[in-house]
Amino acid sequence: MIVTAPELGGHVLLAIDTAIGTTVALGVDGEVHVVASDDPRGHAEAIGSLLDEVFRVSGAAPARVTGVVAGIGPGPFTGLRVGIAAAHAFAVGRGVPLLPVQGHEAVALNVLEHGAAASVRVVQDARRRELFVTEFRGLDWAGIPERAAGPGLVTRADYVELPGDVWPERIPAASLVRLAARRLASGRDFDDDRALYLRAPDVAQPSAPKRVST
Repeated sequence: MIVTAPELGGHVLLAIDTAIGTTVALGVDGEVHVVASDDPRGHAEAIGSLLDEVFRVSGAAPARVTGVVAGIGPGPFTGLRVGIAAAHAFAVGRGVPLLPVQGHEAVALNVLEHGAAASVRVVQDARRRELFVTEFRGLDWAGIPERAAGPGLVTRADYVELPGDVWPERIPAASLVRLAARRLASGRDFDDDRALYLRAPDVAQPSAPKRVST
């Protein structure tokens, strides 16, 4: 898939997201090339081949990349950490900045930019009978979705559907690229370099061994 992105300017931005499936995008020369795998578990197996594929279809060399966009969630611990680790590794290897962006922001951009609604609530399956939810109230002066609430966890039992709720099937990596380019152009800060798990991982750290008195 190819998406037009005039906001790229002279930037060449690689985006990696593993919050839902695995998606890789490369923004170069005014276009964003996107490749993806919808396997909900095989992130580590898919990411290497997707990186190879996105450079092949775009015709751009990895040496041209000027920044790496990391989708920081919200998402499940096991999947999300794979994409963030890959983004870190590529950024360090190329000596370029890491640009963290929330995945729900990219989903909201797709809705708000096309005028489908004045506001949007992004809802994502968080497993364990819970949902990740973020509310946005529109686009700001730089064309970036403004967060009204979240991201947060909501139990399915407490969730009340609202008109226009959006349930993404995957995080649109092309929009991650476009948001990063808009932040760079406007001088806006990026999100903290911190994965949004929003809860502890499924596997808990072992407790310290008990001391035995003698």
